[in-house]
Amino acid sequence: MPVTIFFSIMRTMISVGVIGCGHWGPNHIRIFSQSVDSRVLVCADVDEKRLHSIRAIFPEVQTTKDYKDILKNPAIDAVVVAVPTNFHFKITQEALQAGKHVLCEKPLAMRPEECLQLGDLAASMKKILLTGHIFIFNQGIIKLREYITLGELGKIHYAHSERTNLGPFRYDVNALWDLAPHDISIFNFLFNSAPVSVSARGHKCLGANLEDLGFATIDYPDNIMVNIHVSWLDPKKVRQITVVGNQKMAAWDDLDAEGPIKLYDKHVEKTSHYYETYGEFQLLSREGSITIPKIGFNEPLKAQALYFLQSIKNNQSPSLADAGKAADVVRTLVAIGESINRKGELVRL
Repeated sequence: MPVTIFFSIMRTMISVGVIGCGHWGPNHIRIFSQSVDSRVLVCADVDEKRLHSIRAIFPEVQTTKDYKDILKNPAIDAVVVAVPTNFHFKITQEALQAGKHVLCEKPLAMRPEECLQLGDLAASMKKILLTGHIFIFNQGIIKLREYITLGELGKIHYAHSERTNLGPFRYDVNALWDLAPHDISIFNFLFNSAPVSVSARGHKCLGANLEDLGFATIDYPDNIMVNIHVSWLDPKKVRQITVVGNQKMAAWDDLDAEGPIKLYDKHVEKTSHYYETYGEFQLLSREGSITIPKIGFNEPLKAQALYFLQSIKNNQSPSLADAGKAADVVRTLVAIGESINRKGELVRL
């Protein structure tokens, strides 16, 4: 192969460094290593046992205990930040300042102002910054949004989500900061809007420092009410969302082998044909068939990685999960925390 052609091929490859090899880090290494558009050069973690495991599975990937080795490496184009939440802002900021594109796990930071600051920094450095709101790349969620956008469900009345399991337990953030970013980002995606107010309650069952479970009621524009239930302390692993419209209803179950989406031809009609007093309408339920649409399998983490790589190649802002979208999620999480501290008081955003 001529040298010039080989050089051209190599230039199209995006070299990636992964910071953090805990739960998600190895998955990012696998995904970016399998892509024809990228390769993982180095990963970093302070735990030598984790690095040993990475070397056993990915012998071609270099390892280091100092993440700054990745930032100083001129051969690395992009960085994945998969460390505990408290370090997201600091390391993402350093990576952008080092001239790297960044994919940071959710939440992007602990304050909305920090998210926007990172967005401004990425723009000034002409680098891509993507937040890992992975469920907006889930085919079931995309189908659910399609139903809503096309008006299949009619006017949306309310929605609710449940995200529970027995563990895994976190020691850096509570269950709401750990789990609720998924559901908030999903609902922001489904309704193409950020919340306007929240009220929430949390409970500390396992210790005195962090809430192990929480319930949040979130108001969206157009009088849409959403309820979110998250818990580390539940007998069942549940990943479900229900959306109720005035024409149809839809449910998403990420763990349902039969199909993640079910569309219910059910609604309530008001009729004046039968009434007991003047002006009183009788509510009649109308029930039809249940449709299970065929949805192709696509690993969301892979779809997210491809979106990140394409954004880099096209020098195009990752609008699906940019710093502004991340700030909307974090702003909601902060308001949820304020409401919990006030015993459920309504907090406006």
